[in-house]
Amino acid sequence: MTIPMTSQPSDPTTGRTTRFVVTDHAFVETAHEAAAAQGVGAAFAVHQCAEAAETTEVVRDADVVFVNFAPIGAEQLAAMAPGATVIRYGVGYDNVDVEAAHRLGVQVANVPDYGVDTVADHAAALLLSLLRRIPLYDRGIRGSTWVAPGDAGPVPSFATTTVGLLGAGRIACSLADRLRPFGFRLLAHDPYADADVVATHGLTLVDRDTLLAESHAISLHLPVTPETRHLVDADLLARVRRGCVVVNTARGALVDEAALAEALVDGRVGGAGLDVFDPEPLAADSPLRSAPNALFTPHAAFYSETSLDNLQRLAAEEAVRAARGEPLRCPVTPVGRPDAGAQTSETGDPK
Repeated sequence: MTIPMTSQPSDPTTGRTTRFVVTDHAFVETAHEAAAAQGVGAAFAVHQCAEAAETTEVVRDADVVFVNFAPIGAEQLAAMAPGATVIRYGVGYDNVDVEAAHRLGVQVANVPDYGVDTVADHAAALLLSLLRRIPLYDRGIRGSTWVAPGDAGPVPSFATTTVGLLGAGRIACSLADRLRPFGFRLLAHDPYADADVVATHGLTLVDRDTLLAESHAISLHLPVTPETRHLVDADLLARVRRGCVVVNTARGALVDEAALAEALVDGRVGGAGLDVFDPEPLAADSPLRSAPNALFTPHAAFYSETSLDNLQRLAAEEAVRAARGEPLRCPVTPVGRPDAGAQTSETGDPK
């Protein structure tokens, strides 16, 4: 995006300069955001906030706030300039009180499409590695002279394997596109999905019980809501196909870690590929650390040079639209409101 440069005050009638603030980020630099601010004559500041009080002071009188994981609640929103805009780096916006923003007249936007393919790549890598027992083979060879192929347990062919996706948003469909050439049977459960749309990605919509009973592997692609928090609990794990593999590149809070660890120990779950945890970093005393057949990555599914550049560029472009009073590309509205339908996709955000 080419942004014209200006040295004039953002609002010539008042002489007030617009303020762009980054509360926190996980990038090497913030060139896209700085260029966006300069292009509209805005002041620009970058911080690394973690606590609420610090965040409140940083965003005071800010017009555009870029946020990664800093808390943006009613207190922080009220401190911003009237009509401010919050731009969440990534898909999920768990740390932003969208209801309070709506009440206070603050716009909220996210970036739901910056790294769809990258997260799908990572989910596919975890799923394929677990189904082929690669971590177990590797550990077996390192721990002894050699292992027989059957020592790691049954390895079905992909052509006879069913993969179930809980959630059928952008990332889930992109994952299905990657898995389809291997010959998997692909199921999905998502009450909000269009059966005809997901069918173009080789997915068949089924009820949750069918997916749990028939899937050799289950991948999670859901946001965290009151209904989905700890969705993967002891009750759900008791209903999965024995030996099923579970992959989570969405949100750690979707999984009850203690229940998953127990299911790994007793063999109900044959393996788990986890990129996200609750809390993060993974707690030192988490039972998952000692559970067998668990493969961990450090909230890295979103990460590639291309996806990060896309994320920052798209967030910066949204900031320019906000500063110019133009419609936002990806507005977020409170759950349950008539205009909230487009923002229910799964997550896979930067840590």
